[in-house]
Amino acid sequence: MLKIVATPDALRRLSDRWRREGRTIGFVPTMGALHEGHASLIRRAAEECGRVVVSIFVNPKQFGPKEDFARYPRTFAADKKLCAKAGAHAIYFPSAQAMYPPGFSTTVSVSGVTAPLEGARRPGHFDGVATVVAKLLIAARPDRAYFGEKDFQQLAVVRRLAADLDLGCAIVGCRIVRERDGLAMSSRNRYLSPSERAAAPLIHRALALGPGKARAAMRKIPGAKLDYVELVDADTFRKPTPKTKRRRLLAAVRLGATRLIDNTDISC
Repeated sequence: MLKIVATPDALRRLSDRWRREGRTIGFVPTMGALHEGHASLIRRAAEECGRVVVSIFVNPKQFGPKEDFARYPRTFAADKKLCAKAGAHAIYFPSAQAMYPPGFSTTVSVSGVTAPLEGARRPGHFDGVATVVAKLLIAARPDRAYFGEKDFQQLAVVRRLAADLDLGCAIVGCRIVRERDGLAMSSRNRYLSPSERAAAPLIHRALALGPGKARAAMRKIPGAKLDYVELVDADTFRKPTPKTKRRRLLAAVRLGATRLIDNTDISC
């Protein structure tokens, strides 16, 4: 039966009990509005771990003042059904007060990989991500935590965080799940108008052209406003050198009021 826990102490107690039973714990952090991409993370966690916890928390600390925190979709009833079907054993569903009680005054900041791209364009975003992920991993105490590669820079930030703070948790990156037309699945896709939704798959198609042609192709997408298209070292997020083996081409594009991100592997 799917358990619902709402406080860090309750999650710790549940995790401790499972560990006493000899279970390994997989953890899938989300902000809700779940879709097949999230379901794929939960299924993989269930395949590799004895117990799976999914967190659902719309984290106010990672939204800027003009971003979509207030309208971010909250769909807990549907999310609960998806979690159960995909194989989760518990949902961690804390309130903002449980996560950030009165007097909360700590911020976790990761340098280096946070500097370019999303970090440069969304000041404070990755501090909010690092702070909430640190709190979630400390409370859940998982053996493995699963993150999608669509938010590729976020994945790099979390890996650095877990390594630097000796959290004892393996950070598992999972492939991007796409719609049939190539659009990367995202909770924000539901914001798109019909015409914007029709244009959105062109982002992935442009990235597939490679670093030399992607930027020009994206500028031709109807209604699109290009934020960035950048090729980076997939580990450091610095500019690649001739010796760089792992490369990633990342893009952020606005279609109407919706900002979409995507990326593709350009490794040697």
